[in-house]
Amino acid sequence: MSQPVLRFAPSPNGFLHLGHAFSALVTHDTARALGGRFLLRIEDIDVVRCRPEFESAIYEDLAWLGLSWEAPVRRQSQHFPAYEAAAERLKDAGLLYPCYASRREIADAVAAREAESGRPWPRDPDGAPVYPGVHRGPGGDERDRLEAEGLRPAWRLDMGRAVAVAGEGLSWRELDEDGSVSEVRADPLAWGDVVILRKDVPASYHLAVTLDDALQGVTHVTRGRDLFQATSVHRLLQRLLGLPEPLYRHHRLILGDDGRKLSKSRQDTALRALREAGRSPGEIRQMIGLGSSGISG
Repeated sequence: MSQPVLRFAPSPNGFLHLGHAFSALVTHDTARALGGRFLLRIEDIDVVRCRPEFESAIYEDLAWLGLSWEAPVRRQSQHFPAYEAAAERLKDAGLLYPCYASRREIADAVAAREAESGRPWPRDPDGAPVYPGVHRGPGGDERDRLEAEGLRPAWRLDMGRAVAVAGEGLSWRELDEDGSVSEVRADPLAWGDVVILRKDVPASYHLAVTLDDALQGVTHVTRGRDLFQATSVHRLLQRLLGLPEPLYRHHRLILGDDGRKLSKSRQDTALRALREAGRSPGEIRQMIGLGSSGISG
């Protein structure tokens, strides 16, 4: 049996908070308990919001917590050609189409359809409107006109066709809190035609994270419960691209006093602020419900 490989993959678009500490510690503790490897990956495809000072802070915060990881660290911004190559395979299979619609056009189309039908437009599992098909796959002349106007397309997955190509029985293995493994049925259709290549960068979260996990040999994907439903899209991409299926574990989230998921805008939960206030790594573990070295969540 191959050695387990786990990863923690933050984005350097703000300072790490208690929720990140929980995910990193759970993943690190699990890797140690399994005798596996712990990888750190920097998910910085958002070249506008990600900044070097936040990346440096990630290393400082994790080291302060007592974590160590393998070098070199994979940075997504250095691997755009790999994502483009994977997307080309999907294009060649007829599974991607260009979308020139702006966010405003999409919002207006959703509003118009809601007004016409008198019913709410379908939402994806994250609560965003399902893509309504604006500029869906324009013909050659229309594409030439749009690009002559300086518009660049995003590339969306034709979800209906992709699911048909993938075939039936799409699911993933979920490691539950009691240590048992359950089979979860994937439902990628709930997401609509998701973006695979963004307009501003040749990647998207769905494509990059799926490909990275495969290229790094990740066997156990440990991440927050907020990404549980997104696994449907990732399993579909794995099937379409012939990538291995890891074991998933979606742990509980650390919530704020208002009951909401923590965000990087909450400076009171930032690890660096807690450290400056005199908190110790052991106290951080206690605050998020972990023992001195135990695994929970």
